[in-house]
Amino acid sequence: MLRRMLKSKIQQIRVTHKELYYAGSLAVDMDLYDAADIKSGESVHIYNMSNGERLETYAIPAPRGSGIVSIKGAACRKMEIGDEILVVSFADYSEEELNRYRHKIVFVDSNNKLDRIEERTDDDYLPNT
Repeated sequence: MLRRMLKSKIQQIRVTHKELYYAGSLAVDMDLYDAADIKSGESVHIYNMSNGERLETYAIPAPRGSGIVSIKGAACRKMEIGDEILVVSFADYSEEELNRYRHKIVFVDSNNKLDRIEERTDDDYLPNT
């Protein structure tokens, strides 16, 4: 059996560009995609923290070090420049792989530049007792 699990998340990046008349996608600085292990063409979920919208699209690259987060196509109707979003990717894991399972959370600064990467397990979410 395979289980669909969180693979990685880019935490609270800000939308910098919108391009309505474009085949739908999400362009993000390649430094951030690499940090989150997201490949061009990979399915990603976008959660808009500014208005609650959620959608699925695919990843495309933006220039390295640019800090660009560009919403393209119909998704432009659900987001504005400056909105804080989460970019989330999932993967299917076997029961054996789950014994070593960890997911990545990528944190950015106020300019959408890589701040740090954390790898987490279930234990990281449990309250300290």
